[in-house]
Amino acid sequence: MDEFDRFLELIFTLREKCPWDKIQTIQSLKSDLLSEVYEVVDAIRDKDYDNLKEEIGDVIWISGLITQVAKEEGFFDMASVLKDVNEKMVRRHPHVFGTMRAKSAEDARLIFYQVKDSE
Repeated sequence: MDEFDRFLELIFTLREKCPWDKIQTIQSLKSDLLSEVYEVVDAIRDKDYDNLKEEIGDVIWISGLITQVAKEEGFFDMASVLKDVNEKMVRRHPHVFGTMRAKSAEDARLIFYQVKDSE
């Protein structure tokens, strides 16, 4: 079992067996997500890369937990989240995956945001 499969299995197990995890909702998890994002920003600001690794893990964890709750409620699942983000990143990088060309990082940034704004 790879780490991603282990991650998904752990979320499923905790939702099934942990009384606290069982009662979480998408709404109840939003403040946890916001708190973890701020901790990521703080670690980046402080150049604390050991802590950054941990905090990114926490953001991924909360995102996975929210996704599991959404799956249970019939909204979407992890596969559809990953499919959508993959397709979006390909669309927003036509200078990599299409015919457009970016001669600089600034060109690439402008192309990315032009596509994003058009969506």
